[in-house]
Amino acid sequence: MTSAPTTTPDDVRPEVPHARPVLAILALAVGGFTIGTTEFMTMGVLPEVAEGVDVSVPTAGHVISAYALGVVVGVPILAFFGAALPRRGMLVGLMGAYAAFNILSAAAPSYEVLTAARFLDGLPHGAYFGVASLVAASLVSPERRGRAVASVMLGLSVANVVGVPLATFLGQQVGWRATYLLGGLLALATAAMVLAAVPSMPGDPEASGRKEAREFFGSLQVWLTMAVGSVGFGGMFAVYSYIAKTVTVVGDLERGTVPFFVLALGLGMVAGTWLAGELAAWSVYRSLLLSSATGIVLMLVYFVAAPHGWVLMPVAFLVTATGSVLVVNLQLRLMDVAGGAVTLGAAMNHAALNIANALGAWLGGIVIAAGYGYRAPALVGAALATVGLAILLVSATVHRRQVAAAAPA
Repeated sequence: MTSAPTTTPDDVRPEVPHARPVLAILALAVGGFTIGTTEFMTMGVLPEVAEGVDVSVPTAGHVISAYALGVVVGVPILAFFGAALPRRGMLVGLMGAYAAFNILSAAAPSYEVLTAARFLDGLPHGAYFGVASLVAASLVSPERRGRAVASVMLGLSVANVVGVPLATFLGQQVGWRATYLLGGLLALATAAMVLAAVPSMPGDPEASGRKEAREFFGSLQVWLTMAVGSVGFGGMFAVYSYIAKTVTVVGDLERGTVPFFVLALGLGMVAGTWLAGELAAWSVYRSLLLSSATGIVLMLVYFVAAPHGWVLMPVAFLVTATGSVLVVNLQLRLMDVAGGAVTLGAAMNHAALNIANALGAWLGGIVIAAGYGYRAPALVGAALATVGLAILLVSATVHRRQVAAAAPA
């Protein structure tokens, strides 16, 4: 079912010493750490944010959706204009913008300004991961492509083990504004590391935004793959967005236990991202099927476990582990089915995933506001994962028909 791997042409691959790819991929992964910390830390301090800008927790959840929508808007715009730009310079510029909008978030005087700042901060997100994935894949041999992309994504996962719990603790002790200031400082550090460690690498001189967009958006498999990410991954965000209230209100635990649950979610992401790189060598498509089906079961278990305090912790770990397997393999599949539109293909996965972020947080907020309680988003998550699995099966059917139509009579 999987397509042949998409690789970077030899004339784009830089000549670097043996040790340099490791340092370069590490710098790119630090960018993933920065983005992961900034994106997910809002969920850990959502009650503090709500209090700070004088809105309810479900309303404050729209700040998470605003960031996600910024990612969705930013990816096609930046990929359209950036395909031919030097890749290292583009990465540094994206991180500079990320730093500026985080600092604006920290200084926001009202809910409206904070929402706008989070939208703006989301704009560089997907383009960074897309370009970083292309750079990482170009620095290694084709058979190690999956592991290189997973390494970049691992930075995001490690953020949920180290960065997000620390940011949550910082927000509870010092104030939620300090968390966004931390995000800005991390972004500046990332820009410096990328500039120092990533080799100079030109963009594709033959690329044009219009040509890439026409090829990319003209593929049915592209649309199906993005739909899987946009809907199927929403379940994880439906539960993650409200983890703080689920732990304290449904699980009846102290507020100080929230960082430990956030840590469990992060450890699940690290484990799942590592596992995804291994499973990709087996089968990208079967890995997507396996993670989607497992996600449905885990969401139902999450719903049952939520009132039982610490029992929820291992379930939360498994939810994000399964979701991370889905994320990495969706990235690889979208790069494969994108054809020649590699810049757009590498970036658009993150637009799809952040549609899932917005959709999950929004639907979770709706069921909470309707009075169904803070564990109800898990049922929303199960439903979204079911739809994602159904779309994967449609993708398989389309693939078989395309193969049959291409076969000689």
